[in-house]
Parts: sequence; C-alpha cells; structure tokens
Amino acid sequence: MKVMLGMSGGVDSSVAALLLQQAGHDVEGLFMQNWEEDERQGPCTTDTDRKDAVAVCGRLGIPFHARNFAAEYWDGVFEHFLAEYRAGRTPNPDVLCNREIKFKTFLDEAHALGAEKIATGHYARVDAVGGCYRLLRAVDAGKDQSYFLHALGQRQLSATLFPLGDIEKPRVRELAREANLPTHAKKDSTGICFIGERDFRGFLAQYIPARPGEMRTPDGTLVGEHQGAMYYTLGQRNGLGIGGRHGASGEPWYVVGKDVSANVLYVAQGGENHWLYSQQVRSETPTWVSGHTPAATFRCTAKTRYRQIDQPCEVEVDDTGLLLRFDDAQRAVTPGQSVVLYDGDICLGGAVIAATDAPYGGMPSTSSTIFMPSANSHATTRKSEPCLKTLP
Repeated sequence: MKVMLGMSGGVDSSVAALLLQQAGHDVEGLFMQNWEEDERQGPCTTDTDRKDAVAVCGRLGIPFHARNFAAEYWDGVFEHFLAEYRAGRTPNPDVLCNREIKFKTFLDEAHALGAEKIATGHYARVDAVGGCYRLLRAVDAGKDQSYFLHALGQRQLSATLFPLGDIEKPRVRELAREANLPTHAKKDSTGICFIGERDFRGFLAQYIPARPGEMRTPDGTLVGEHQGAMYYTLGQRNGLGIGGRHGASGEPWYVVGKDVSANVLYVAQGGENHWLYSQQVRSETPTWVSGHTPAATFRCTAKTRYRQIDQPCEVEVDDTGLLLRFDDAQRAVTPGQSVVLYDGDICLGGAVIAATDAPYGGMPSTSSTIFMPSANSHATTRKSEPCLKTLP
C-alpha cells in the first residue's frame, strides 16, 4: 500500500522508512515543520533535520515532501501550552502535538497526497481485535511512547503503522548502520521540540513576563523570592536560589505548591516530604482509545508521568472525569500533565490531571484550592470515536 511516513530527520523515522520499504510498501516521506525559527530565541535544528530527512529519502530512493504546519501548531498546541502555564499548570505539549498535528493535520495531508496509511517512528504497536483497534506498548519498554499517544482514537489508529514497535532501540541503530543511512549515529532529540537546548525559563519569559513574588514554607515563613509562580512545577528542586537558613536542616528545597492568584510559591525541605504526596487524583474528561469507557469502576495501572513504573489503582468514571485511588501514595503528581491508564500492554486511554489530595493539590477535601482550572478546552471537548464494526 502507499504509506506516508512522517520524516523527522532522526534515526527512528529513517529506519521506519527502511522497514516499510523492505516490507514492500510504496513509501514516501513527509517532513513537518511545526515551528518558525527565530534566531533571537537561540538555535533550532529544523534546517538540519530537514536536510537529514532529504538525505535519507535520497539514500532509500523514496519521494520527499515537506509541509509547514507552524500555524496549525501555534493554534492547536502552543497557545494551549501558554494558557496552561499562565494558569499555573504544567502542560504536556507532546500529547497535544500528536493528537492535533501528527495524527490529524499530517494524516489529512497524507490522505490528500493519496496515501492509504501513515507511519511514524514512534515506539508503540497497534493491533485489531473484533473490529476494534488497540494501542499497545512497544516491545522496548525503555523507549515505549504509548504514554504520549494515549489520546489517539479509532480513526487515527486504523490509519497508522508503527514499524518500530517490535524492535529494540539498539537494533534500530544496527539497521541504520547496515543500510548506511546518514542518520545512523545522530543523537536522539530530547525535550520539548520548540525549545530544544534553550533555557526553558528564558524561553517562556518571552511570552509570559516575569512576575516576582514571595516564596514561603507551608507554615507561612518567607524564605525567598521567585520570578513567577508559573515558571515552576511541583517537585522542582533546581533554580529556587534558597541558601542556608538559620534553624533549617541541610536538606534541599522543593516546590510543593503554588497559588497563582496570590503569586506565592510554596516550598519545603526534603525530597520525600509529605507535602508532595497524594493518593487520590482527579482528572478532566478522559479520552478512550476504544471510544468507550471500560466500566464505571475498574482496576488498572496508571502513569502520572512518562517513564514512571506502572502504579496499581482503582478508577471511578463520572460525567466530569476520573477519580483515581492509588494503592500507594504518589510523589509530585502535577495538574496539567496526563494520567495514562493500562491493562497490561494495552493502553486504555487517559486524561489531563486536574487536582490531587496532596496538601496543595486543589481537591475539595484540602484546605486550599491552589491550582487553577484548565485554561483551555482541548482536553474536555474531544469525543472518542467508537470501535469500527469491520476491519478495513
């Protein structure tokens, strides 16, 4: 079949193209530019990545396309990213980028170019059982990216191939070297795509100006000044600038809460202090991969951040979202991030975290409502597509 591969200029998408070609598909590559470069903001790798993508397509002898989706990215991802930070939350733009750009805008463009399916270099798997497509973890547990793909539904998964889902990362490098692909030794990209290697706070300050305020302990003691509560996230240790204090222990300081309306940042000493822990988590409206809720109440495992070990929990579903009760207390669960649910290797879906029962977590049972509600409706208005009745 004709497959349009999202070419990033990295080794993963390069090997994905190789494997699709070896499987006999009619493969074409499409490079997505999702951010307009500005030299004043520091280095960006878009131009280098594009050249590498062109070189790989040339090496494999497959057609190359390029599209600029920067406007769609700004409207669908970046404005949400800024709004969430202004509200005091910590968003995950990769989840929204996958849903709004890579598996929506790119998918539509691929179909317009005559492709039957799209493919990416993500580490994940898709299968179909009884007419319902399932999102599965990758074989390489250390590289699995199903966490970032949990918001995809039946339409996207029915049209998507993940060639790397059954392969360990070291083998991907080997295949790239054996095929003499120009990206075989290229370093993996890390961090948020539009920030890259730049200083995060400096980048954010270009869009959300600094707003200095008080840094206090939970008992109200003033211990310093911050540059803007929105720049910090729960569990953060670096960048607080709190020196040694008379009567304080020698343990490092951590962010344990923030009151954006009063512009107060709350900090406490010790990475395991009780201010950081919660056992219950409330979410916004979830999205289900299958298109329907598994049950009103069920047990599963969940991750509240990428690379976290699966945590057993009980889930209750209601009209406003999910209530998760974890078997063990969870550290630094952060509103704005995603909680993703699993049944073994099957990713069930997930939702944006709204509040927790940590002392400053914002749930009604706590003494203070610190975190603001979502600043954007992206996570609450999307309806999941039901399972397909028949396979294509």
